[in-house]
Amino acid sequence: MLTLLTRYVSVGVINTLIHWITFALGFSLLHLNQMLSNILAFIIAVTFSFFANAKWTFRTHTGLARYLAFTLFMGLLALTIGFLADKINCPPILTLITFSSTSLIIGFLFSNFVVFRNKS
Repeated sequence: MLTLLTRYVSVGVINTLIHWITFALGFSLLHLNQMLSNILAFIIAVTFSFFANAKWTFRTHTGLARYLAFTLFMGLLALTIGFLADKINCPPILTLITFSSTSLIIGFLFSNFVVFRNKS
């Protein structure tokens, strides 16, 4: 389990960089609100995360059902955090920190026990 978590965190560091850069571009350059910036950043970063974790972390096959389960679950998390951040006028950096830390913990558990669970 520790090896899986270490790999997941490693992918998560790269995923977080992708997410944060995309969020910043959406919020600052495209003038999107936090919810839209967060969901755009999520879509780009989650695709990388899904394939990297399937291949390197969990060493399992990918498939449309797994991709959709992972993407929809994590997307709902991103949307919810972005929506709440907009409602309480949360600073963008706090939105990013909150999403990154929450998605690391919840995402690992969901990935390990649902999305990439080996059925054998």
